[in-house]
Amino acid sequence: AGELLRLTPPPKPVATRPPPAEPGAVPEPPEDAPARWTWPARGQVVTRFGATPAANGLDIAGQRGSPVLAAADGRVVYVGAGLRGYGKLIIIKHSRFLLSAYGHNDRILVAEGQRVRVGQSIAEMGDSDADRVKLHFEVREYGKPVDPMEYLPG
Repeated sequence: AGELLRLTPPPKPVATRPPPAEPGAVPEPPEDAPARWTWPARGQVVTRFGATPAANGLDIAGQRGSPVLAAADGRVVYVGAGLRGYGKLIIIKHSRFLLSAYGHNDRILVAEGQRVRVGQSIAEMGDSDADRVKLHFEVREYGKPVDPMEYLPG
């Protein structure tokens, strides 16, 4: 109740030339979602989106120190351990409406404000605030969790 239900995609804005960036400024990601995505880690998916009421993403089991990859191009908007239950967390902004989150890392390899490319190593897998070594991976559209399988290849 009280939620807006849209049956058609939102209209595309008219393309305009962006204003010149200030020296040292980090550019915003494009408005449209990235076309190319990759798996953020190698390993067995041990929890799928929606498997439990709290399953807002995928849990991918792996070995400590295994690479965690940026699933798509974007800009790192958060690095830290301030969100309980996610351990050492990285959040990447891919567009004005799309984020991906990477939790339970052991070692972080990126900094806030940094641009990342699809497949770039951003962390090493760990078990910070988790019961085992794994990557917790979420995709959020307009702040709401969605099934990452809708974005990941095959």
